[in-house]
Formats: sequence, C-alpha cells, structure tokens
Amino acid sequence: MKASIAERITAGYAELTPQEQRAADVVMAHLDDLAVYSSAELAEVAGVSRATFSRLYRHLGFESSQEVKSLARERRAQGVPVATVEGERAPGDIFDGHLRDEHLNMAAAFGPENRTHLPAAAAAVASARRVLVLGWRNSYPVALHLRTQLQQIRDGVAVAPTPGQTVAEELTGLGPQDVVVVLGFRRRPRGFEEALKGCAEAQVPLILIADPSARHLAHHARHWIECPVGRSGAFDSYAAAFSTVAWLADAVLAAGGATAAGHVDRATELFETLRELDLG
Repeated sequence: MKASIAERITAGYAELTPQEQRAADVVMAHLDDLAVYSSAELAEVAGVSRATFSRLYRHLGFESSQEVKSLARERRAQGVPVATVEGERAPGDIFDGHLRDEHLNMAAAFGPENRTHLPAAAAAVASARRVLVLGWRNSYPVALHLRTQLQQIRDGVAVAPTPGQTVAEELTGLGPQDVVVVLGFRRRPRGFEEALKGCAEAQVPLILIADPSARHLAHHARHWIECPVGRSGAFDSYAAAFSTVAWLADAVLAAGGATAAGHVDRATELFETLRELDLG
C-alpha cells in the first residue's frame, strides 16, 4: 500500500487543489504512520480540514480513510514496519505489551506440535552426513547463529546463500543422507518456494522453521516448526526464533553424545591455542 498511495499521489499531484496538495504532502511524510493516525490528526498537522482529507482519499481511489488505515494494518501483518503512537500509552504499558508479545511468541514456538517436531528435527541434524542452513534477509542472522552453534558440535555444517554463490550451487552434491534447515520468516524473497522444491528434487530432507505466514509451504518439509515473530510494535521480534534454534542446537549436542562432546572440546582447545577469544 505504501508504494501504491505514493504512486497515486505522484501521478495525480498536479490535479489536486492547493489544500489537497498540502494534505498529500503530509500523507507522503507519514506513509508508515497511516495505520495509527486519524484523519483529524493528519488534518491538524497539514493545517487543513478533515473534509480536505476525505476529498484527497477519494481522488486517490479510496472509499474512506478507514480503507487506508486497513491497508496500512495489512502491511504490518506482512512484516512491513508500521509506526505506533507510543505517546498515547504510559511507559509501563509499552514495556508490558512488549513482554506480553514475547511471552505469547515463545509459548507458541514451544507449543505441543513443535514439541514433537523439534526433537525429530534435532535427531535428523545429528545423524546427517552434511547440514546446510539456508536463510535470507531477516532470517539470515538466525541461520548464521544456528550454523555457528552446530559447527561447535559436528563437522560438515555450512550456511547459505554466501556472497557470489547461488542456492543451486550450494545444493549441489547434497542428497538423502544430508539435511537442509531453512529459516523463512516473513517478507521472504522471490524464489523462496523454488528453493524448497530444489531440496525436494535433490531428495534432501528439509526442516522448515518459519512464522505462520509460511504454513502453506509446510508440505515441502519433512519437519515443520512454526515460530511466530509478530508483535504489536513496528518491527518483528526474533527472540522466539533465536530461542528455538538454541534449543535445537542443545538437542543436537545431546543426541551427538561423546562424539559431539569431543568436537566441542577440540574447538575449545583451538580457541585457546589461537587466542582468538577473550576468555577473561
């Protein structure tokens, strides 16, 4: 909607009245705030009447200001950062709301269904010949963190996509004895589902960890782990996602037994030998 309303204003700006142009200027400056500001508040900022805003929205092809706000909320549900007016709430409410959102996400991530799939996913990672962890955009830091933890436990772990490489190149050579763990939180790039299909064509077992918006892709995965990231604030929170991969790494370590423990010991010895970490 942000691009849509901006394009409509740009295309029809010359045809607007001076008052409507003032209103349009304010809309352009608050595209990410439209879900929380009323027409009256925007009119006050622009120094025009509410009727002017109503005429502007009609000229842009919207039936009402409520339609604009609804479209802005839909953008937030898709992962687009939409500002909230925190000045209308007491500081305690802001913090309490944030904690409530995090608790709900964490409870969902470790709910009954995931308590079945997570141990099975950990067993698959522990026994795989090679493990490839895939993640794009906001999912990449979570994928990188999981790769870092798994590398301390076992050999044959990689993260993708890496600079200059395609996903096809990363998948080359993988097969049924391997595992691909895909992190796919919302606002996924084009081609995401094709990457999942590529894993299926290579007959590589797939673990998909993603928010509910990827539920329609779960049939591509052997293990589907749903992990919500949404909250009432402008930005998604990945606290539950990082907690989920931490649990997964713990479980892989436990499943690896003495072999995994020995790998951890060797990594620790190398840290000390190379003096790459501040262990003070």
